[in-house]
Amino acid sequence: MYQDAVQVLQGSMLRSPTVGLPRLLIAGATGVLGNEVLRRLVGGGAFSTAQVLAREPITTGLRGVRVTLVPPGEPADWPAAQADVGIVMFEPPRLFHDRERALWTPSPQQLPALARWLRASGVRTLAVVLPHAPGRLPDALKRGLASLDEHAVASAGFDRLLILRSAQKPVEATQASAPARLAHWMLSTLKYMIPSSEQPVRAAKVAELLAIALRIAPPGTHVAAPEIVWEAAQGDGPKVAARWLGSR
Repeated sequence: MYQDAVQVLQGSMLRSPTVGLPRLLIAGATGVLGNEVLRRLVGGGAFSTAQVLAREPITTGLRGVRVTLVPPGEPADWPAAQADVGIVMFEPPRLFHDRERALWTPSPQQLPALARWLRASGVRTLAVVLPHAPGRLPDALKRGLASLDEHAVASAGFDRLLILRSAQKPVEATQASAPARLAHWMLSTLKYMIPSSEQPVRAAKVAELLAIALRIAPPGTHVAAPEIVWEAAQGDGPKVAARWLGSR
């Protein structure tokens, strides 16, 4: 059973913050994917402190984690924060998680302004993580993600920019002949269990890919194509991340 985002934060802060590590700021820490990213990044001890943007007060009593309230309006009008690494996600909050609904989630149209605000807040590494299962999103959000202005974000001056697209299975090559297609179908009927390559993408594997990329990515802009995210979710995430980012 999934915990809500605040419960994940509470469980991850049982140990004291580590001095000298980068400071993390997360916008859009909602949904199943946001929950997994919080669990892995905040609970993994890689950051000294973490801020989670919220639009309503949340009483948590957390050590090393701040729930930062943002005022109504656009990010361009917000006072600057202080962080080194920023994560932006777009999954809508789950309606049955009251405290999760209090967290702030950006709309796709706000991404350029949010990126500039993050850069003004000291963020030098930014990761933009698209929903891992776009088929479950509202149509309006899908259309917004399709027109995401990634160029404006890339020109904001970050040392490292990571963009993880929505996972998508690679398109299989078209069979050359009708007999070949028939043979492929007959073999498929013999499968009594769904192979791992046919399973839905798990949010935990996408969060794993993000955590590895934040650790090993060199300077520059790095975009994980849908096929890369899919492959990482099916098997060896560290190996896929190393090949994507050109790291040994």
